[in-house]
Amino acid sequence: MTTLFACFATPAAALYPKKSDSSPHHGVRDARRQAIQGIDISRWQGDIDWDKVKDAGTRFAFIKATEGGDHLDPNFKRNWAEAKKAGVARGAYHFVWWCRSAKDQVRWMKRHIPRDADALPPVLDVEWQNGSQCTRKISREAALVKIREMLKGLQEHTGKKPIIYTDINFHEDILEGEFNDYPYWLRSTAAPLRHRYNRERWEFWQFTTTGRVPGITGDVDRNAFYGSEREFAAWRQGRFDIGTREWRGGEPKVAANKPPATSAGSRAPKGAGGTPLRMAPPAKVPQRTAGARDVATTSSLARD
Repeated sequence: MTTLFACFATPAAALYPKKSDSSPHHGVRDARRQAIQGIDISRWQGDIDWDKVKDAGTRFAFIKATEGGDHLDPNFKRNWAEAKKAGVARGAYHFVWWCRSAKDQVRWMKRHIPRDADALPPVLDVEWQNGSQCTRKISREAALVKIREMLKGLQEHTGKKPIIYTDINFHEDILEGEFNDYPYWLRSTAAPLRHRYNRERWEFWQFTTTGRVPGITGDVDRNAFYGSEREFAAWRQGRFDIGTREWRGGEPKVAANKPPATSAGSRAPKGAGGTPLRMAPPAKVPQRTAGARDVATTSSLARD
């Protein structure tokens, strides 16, 4: 991804001075330096002042809508409406239960997830239900079949390609090498994603569960988008697929920067002996590679 390192030299506090973290970790500093950041929330954040959330620089919010085949987050409708009113781009997420059929869950999602044209694509949250009523694990093959059916159902319902949210354990057990044309939203709160996932590309990074954002009481998950302002805007407009990195109708042309105009008789700068100075070529962006991984804690989304 060409924009991975674009903001690394910028201090995180300079980008979002109103946001903080009650338990910051040095291992996720790369995510804090990304220019486009947002949050994910559910009923556990209580009453939210979305105007303050917006004023703090929040660019997007993923809002919990549904879980399994019979649970609707009690704050979803209010959060959905008030986030829009405040001007925060928002998308709905569904938390998958492996104890329920994909058909039941698709029917439930279609009943409650809005089809708003201005909404972000929906999110399918897939992880093991550690600590919930449904602790059952199913085979990799069975899980992939269910995921495919639910992704298809979400896309048919909203007209937008869904995002896949997952954590370290589930990705290793089920998702490695799968759904590579879909956007991925990955969790790692203590280390760079390349150290935790055998995946070369991702689009969103959930980098802390102890974030502090004006307008929200207590901890909240913070996330970073890995892409440029142009890609984020075009993705929202349906002109750019962040999963495949493809532009609809071709990538827009960008005019080359012209050299500054010089006055008549001016000359290019010269060094010793009158030799014209040459500008050094731009440094190459290092390519991200997969590294070692370790065990993750239970996702905050799973506790919702």
